[in-house]
Amino acid sequence: MSASRRSGTTDELGPDEPEPERPEGSGAMDDSSDPGGSDLLAALLDGMDAALCAFDADGVVTHWNREAERILGWSATEAVGRHGFAGWAVRSADAEEVETRLMAAMHAPGRQVHEFALVTKDGGRVLVRTQSAAVRGPEGKPAGVYCAFSEVHAQIDLERSIALSEALFEDASWGVVLVDADLRPAVVNAFAARALGIGRTAVLGRPLGELLARGVEELEGAFTHVLAEGAPPAPAEMWVAVRTAEGEKRRCWRSGFLRLASPLAEEPVPLGVGWLFQDVTDAKQAEQEAALIRFRSNQLHRAARAAAECEDPAEAATVHLDFALAGFADHALLDRVAAPPRAETSADREDAGAVRLVRIAATPAGAPGPSLLSGAAGLPARYEEGHPALSCVERAGTVRADAGSVPAERAREWALARQWPPDAVHALCAVLRSRGRTLGVVTFVRGAGRNRFERADAAYAEDVAVRVAAALDLAGVVGE
Repeated sequence: MSASRRSGTTDELGPDEPEPERPEGSGAMDDSSDPGGSDLLAALLDGMDAALCAFDADGVVTHWNREAERILGWSATEAVGRHGFAGWAVRSADAEEVETRLMAAMHAPGRQVHEFALVTKDGGRVLVRTQSAAVRGPEGKPAGVYCAFSEVHAQIDLERSIALSEALFEDASWGVVLVDADLRPAVVNAFAARALGIGRTAVLGRPLGELLARGVEELEGAFTHVLAEGAPPAPAEMWVAVRTAEGEKRRCWRSGFLRLASPLAEEPVPLGVGWLFQDVTDAKQAEQEAALIRFRSNQLHRAARAAAECEDPAEAATVHLDFALAGFADHALLDRVAAPPRAETSADREDAGAVRLVRIAATPAGAPGPSLLSGAAGLPARYEEGHPALSCVERAGTVRADAGSVPAERAREWALARQWPPDAVHALCAVLRSRGRTLGVVTFVRGAGRNRFERADAAYAEDVAVRVAAALDLAGVVGE
């Protein structure tokens, strides 16, 4: 309870005169017009979590509640009826100043705030912060003073808590969301509202499923766990997709969770979950890209070491393919140009439509295994005009192809029509170039369980193609 509420409660105190001979409970006076009035007042005062005392116009203590007894040790029986704090609740040297400042509130507007060092019953001293205000009589004239007080450290703790709460919900550089027991946002700060792509008031009370396209189940599972078991020992990184006007926006949020319980209940009552998060998408993506680059660089290094031990350069070419597949693609196909390569001239480019490709190596269609050579000679591949592999040779550059979002049966037909494995959904064709000549094309294929090929994948495929082309050139697969 804040100090303003504590002081406001005592506005009901009247100018009752003390009855030292009857100081039961809080020391409230009897009300002849309402026999239960004094009992009700005593119950209200004793139920407060702020210490409260009151003085009449002469400075005699008229009211003293249980919280005041807890802080100072003096009971209502010992306190009610005493004149001021002199000689018992304050040092004699401080008594005059304390009484003057307290009683001055009787003639001052509003509440007066002071800090005093009071004396406990066992002789100790405690620094308290007081709020005092006048008690008005029936005619509006000052009839006394009430004084609500608490230990300074408790008041400072309260103020710090309020200041921290306000700072978190206004100026924090990370998201703060209070989620109620129904797993819906109850309060959000400015950062969280921007991260969710919606206004601070518009987000309140809405199901998370309306704000996030993906990651809702993980978040709601975390909230449920915190409500039941308490806060997890460490932050968790969660990938979500935020719904925006431009579409889904994939983000990574490093999240921490706290269970909120009411401090006013005798037993902990869950109020919801405090969810704090930081957007670490850029850092996670950079970390993933760095890890991917390191892995692929290591694979190229290992492939070069293994290929150097192959007596047959054509076998070395398949070794490069096999090492490249790890974490990159599901299948690899190697086609050579059937016609003898020539230095590229304008005439060659005009005759590019006559280029034929022959399959010389491929990964097994069934169980995983190393790529298999099918021989330097063979029948031309039945590629139709406009096939990605033919386009790759014609352009002497990388070509990507995708089945798109189609049913599985349509995707299978798309793959078989291009002479690719039936589970192919994404394909990447990289040209094989060596000594200024186009030797063929290598095709990497991914199934439906993988993402489409991106620009970084094309760069890696070109690195692999350079090594494969050098091995094939050395093997003399293409006649001189």
